[in-house]
Amino acid sequence: MTTARGGDFQDNSPVSEKKPLPAEIVDFHVHLFPDRLFEAIRRRFLTDYQAEVIYNLNWRECVGYLRERGVGAIVYSNYAHRAGVARGLNEWNREILAEVDDLYCFAPFHPDDGESPEDLARLFEAPGILGVKLHFLVQRISPADERLFPLYELIIERGKYLLFHVGTGPVGNDFVGARQFERLLRRYPDLPVIVAHMGGLEYREFGDFMKDHPRLYLDTSFSFLSSLGLGFDLGPEFLEEHKERIIYGSDFPNIVFPREEEIDNLIDLGLSGEFYRRVFSENGRELIERCRGLKNRESP
Repeated sequence: MTTARGGDFQDNSPVSEKKPLPAEIVDFHVHLFPDRLFEAIRRRFLTDYQAEVIYNLNWRECVGYLRERGVGAIVYSNYAHRAGVARGLNEWNREILAEVDDLYCFAPFHPDDGESPEDLARLFEAPGILGVKLHFLVQRISPADERLFPLYELIIERGKYLLFHVGTGPVGNDFVGARQFERLLRRYPDLPVIVAHMGGLEYREFGDFMKDHPRLYLDTSFSFLSSLGLGFDLGPEFLEEHKERIIYGSDFPNIVFPREEEIDNLIDLGLSGEFYRRVFSENGRELIERCRGLKNRESP
């Protein structure tokens, strides 16, 4: 295996030099796509959101950029915005996972592709596949869509995890939000799922779900940006209370703000050393081990 290296950028020193972060962090929310698809996504940011992605990098440069800034394990995802896309993406995922050390993936899935449980089971045998990413805003399907139930049941059976974009931020539609997610949790209360963006913009509602659903995690991506004025608003007490079930994620590279802004804002909260150690490193490593079958799957 090789380790990809990236481009030469101006934004300062490795993350490991910023105290009180661990020397090597785990980024649990990265996006990697084949280069042509990356370019198409960036064009959509301009047309759909009138926002320009500031990191115009190919996938190898993305990995190198993060590694040069103190990131060890990189957990990325890509998603099937329509039927017929997931199979090709998963072939590409297998190739780069076999090439790059300490790289892991939440694979795309679309219910209209007609994949059997056996097809999915074979996908999960690939090294580095931790589970499945579903982006309900883009895919325009409900988390409680019955066509997804066989996938959820296989995820539970195989000890994998789901990564959901199911919140209403930065924009919403009829397929996302706390109500939609609650419908799913009523059927699968122990579903192993990571909710992206801390559940934003419904932080309170998704935070409340943590009480009764021990396999629910939240990731920090896009939630600690003071410049947007839309960030996480439950206070440091919530973060400390749930520090064992929050995971750092950057949303890199499809972001319209400097990656370091969220890191600096989290540091400025002045939370405990244990919070930074767990959120930026230990929780992510433990989840990777659990999804790979290297850690007890019975513990939340």
